[in-house]
Amino acid sequence: MTDHSERPGLAEYPGKELEAMSFAANYHRWIVDEFKPFLGKAVVEVGAGRGDLSSLLLRSGVEKLYAYEPSINLFSVLQAKLGKEPRAILFNDFFNLESAPDGVDSVIYINVLEHIENDQSELRNIHGSLNAGGHLLIFVPALSWLFSKADQEMGHFRRYSKDGLVKIVQEGGFKIEKVCYFDIAGIIPWYVNFVLLKNSFNSRSVSIYDRLVVPPMRFAERLMPPPIGKNILLVARKF
Repeated sequence: MTDHSERPGLAEYPGKELEAMSFAANYHRWIVDEFKPFLGKAVVEVGAGRGDLSSLLLRSGVEKLYAYEPSINLFSVLQAKLGKEPRAILFNDFFNLESAPDGVDSVIYINVLEHIENDQSELRNIHGSLNAGGHLLIFVPALSWLFSKADQEMGHFRRYSKDGLVKIVQEGGFKIEKVCYFDIAGIIPWYVNFVLLKNSFNSRSVSIYDRLVVPPMRFAERLMPPPIGKNILLVARKF
């Protein structure tokens, strides 16, 4: 493994949702399985965090994973998890064209783009790093009326609308191949728990939802795509 830890992160990540979401194994597998047909062999993961999704991506058959994580404290966890994995190349940095590897088949943002203030500039950088025909894979929170104290604590700049996300991706030079709402069952629990009651993220509620709700909801949404959802999943191709 090539270690790029000499490229220092800018700050510690203060949020707690990644610790809580480490209990969301079924949810993470669902997301990665949706993206699996578009991954290719060489993948850039922007905002790798603790490496929970990185491990799933590697199990999906990825031959080379370039994992970017700018936070100092999260990068140390990522190193501990993937430091001995020969297919993983770790960057303690924000994604940038200077350090972007050549020959990238896909770039993936799972619950990351909402943390980036200038998301349009970010997508333009991604376009420049991808192979021709490569894929941009995005998973973000949806519905502006669900924006809550929890979103603020997690460092979110926004929640997306489907049309708004499609617009900035197309302006970045990509052709949309798939865009859909995701997790309709999570809308009411999120609204009650975080918008009305103003609670913070916690691992217990995440674990219960992941075990009891996610498996049947995954089956149901495969049969009938939801007209609305707590998140948006998007696949786009560079042309």
